[in-house]
Amino acid sequence: QVQLVESGGGLVQAGGSLRLSCAASRRTFSSYAMAWFRQAPGQEREFVAAIRWNGGSTNYADSVKGRFTISRDNAKTTVYLQMNSLKPEETAVYYCAARITPAQAPSLFSHEYGYWGQGTQVTVSS
Repeated sequence: QVQLVESGGGLVQAGGSLRLSCAASRRTFSSYAMAWFRQAPGQEREFVAAIRWNGGSTNYADSVKGRFTISRDNAKTTVYLQMNSLKPEETAVYYCAARITPAQAPSLFSHEYGYWGQGTQVTVSS
């Protein structure tokens, strides 16, 4: 079982930046592909970014390319999401997720992730 705890959310003005962190409970975290999703009120959860277990490749939603960066520090069992040039429509609860089986490739689909954090609120004011 992998437990994930997100942090770093908050209130920021449009155009500002935030860095989210997701700490995993297990040392074997380094074997899992990780991702960030977000969910705004009344909307479905959507993919934001994903990273391979070794950090060797990353994937981004088109809407965040060039502004968001996903990274990981396996020694600290933590994955990060650096968010720059934030927009009001990106206000949402941001969740990190881990794939169920070690060494699986990253996925854009939420149903392919078996472990989820509780989420952290990001509010972007206009």
